[in-house]
Amino acid sequence: MTRAQLTDEGWGFVEPYLPVGEYGPYPERLRQQFEGVIWKFRSGAQWREMPDRFGAWSTVHNRFRQWRDAGVFEALLEGVIAEAAERGGVDLSLVSVDSTTVRAHHDAAGMRLEEGVLDALEKAAAEAEAARQKGAARRNKTDRVTSAIPAGANGGASGDGASSV
Repeated sequence: MTRAQLTDEGWGFVEPYLPVGEYGPYPERLRQQFEGVIWKFRSGAQWREMPDRFGAWSTVHNRFRQWRDAGVFEALLEGVIAEAAERGGVDLSLVSVDSTTVRAHHDAAGMRLEEGVLDALEKAAAEAEAARQKGAARRNKTDRVTSAIPAGANGGASGDGASSV
């Protein structure tokens, strides 16, 4: 059994949540297609890179879309949570799903710098920002000077607008 395949016990739990319509999928291919979906999200690969053992990639992708639109995965998740709660294996007071992003301090990732190194980095960043602002001010000043010269004026004596080289 490969890592992407479900155990028979796991498949026994998942199978009742997967719909079998009047025209398909064929029940004998249902597990193969579900395992193809698992493979896709475990590997992070593109649908077209799916191995042939799961069937045609387009079929597995279409089946995934149908299951997604029908709410199969939500029902499966609720079933897993309900069964785990029934067994006493989950504390729902600790569950929280949120889409906000929280930035962690660099120390949270294990980055430790000596005090002198951190000060030097902050000083270098401040100097780089000052140089960037000085360059921006210089560009703005240059733009104002060139835009103040009327179009066609070349500072020469001729008034025809032709430039003398």
